[in-house]
Amino acid sequence: MPRPVWRLIVDGPVDGALNMAIDRTLLAGRADGTAPPTLRLYRWRRPTVTLGRFQPESQVDLAACGRRGFDVARRPTGGRGVLHDDELTYGVTAAVEDGVPRGVTPSYRHLCAALARAYQLLGVAAELTARPRGERGAGACYLHATTADLSLGAAKLSGSAQVWKDDAVLQHGSFVISRDAVAESEVFRLGASQAVALREGTATLADVLDAIPSPEEVADAVRTSFAEVLGIDLEPGWLTEEEARRAASLEPEHAISTL
Repeated sequence: MPRPVWRLIVDGPVDGALNMAIDRTLLAGRADGTAPPTLRLYRWRRPTVTLGRFQPESQVDLAACGRRGFDVARRPTGGRGVLHDDELTYGVTAAVEDGVPRGVTPSYRHLCAALARAYQLLGVAAELTARPRGERGAGACYLHATTADLSLGAAKLSGSAQVWKDDAVLQHGSFVISRDAVAESEVFRLGASQAVALREGTATLADVLDAIPSPEEVADAVRTSFAEVLGIDLEPGWLTEEEARRAASLEPEHAISTL
């Protein structure tokens, strides 16, 4: 039997709101059958805070983001706020017919197995988080750990977020190379104890590896792991003209002003 073929899109740095609009566009296309299953790897033109689909804007200090020159964008997925900076972000859009189990928990486990393998290829023994934890009232994603996250021991490495449309799912998340805990504490208005929890309860690739990988090296590991774990072939591609137009039209819906 031939292996299923998925599209692989590797983007350079893109504005935050457009990144989210592209992910949303790819989900819509997979749900209506006009787009293939897609693994997208991307970066951010400037540091960007993304808020979960239903997260109040009051949980981020918009003025602090403006002073720092950070963008703020609304994700199509749920969860809490994330500061994206020195990282590689992945987005998967696939359907039940592509082998993704129906339902949040089984689909997370299915896709996160490939993420864990990517960390292992980079030299990090990542595993799905065994026990949820969280800081009460905190709007920062990395102060919370769920069974959809990847951890090294007790330290959270990365989180993922999902949204389903019909029988298709979008899951995206981050491979954090290094973290600016001071900036993250400021934009999410973390108290002293929460800032300590952020520093002590999280880990980055720079924290745990002697040789810090480049985004290109992380991307190579992710490509290899998805092909290996999901049993697929990844064919390099790009957005179609129609997808690019649709994403551009949706971009304003995801932008949040810091003025």
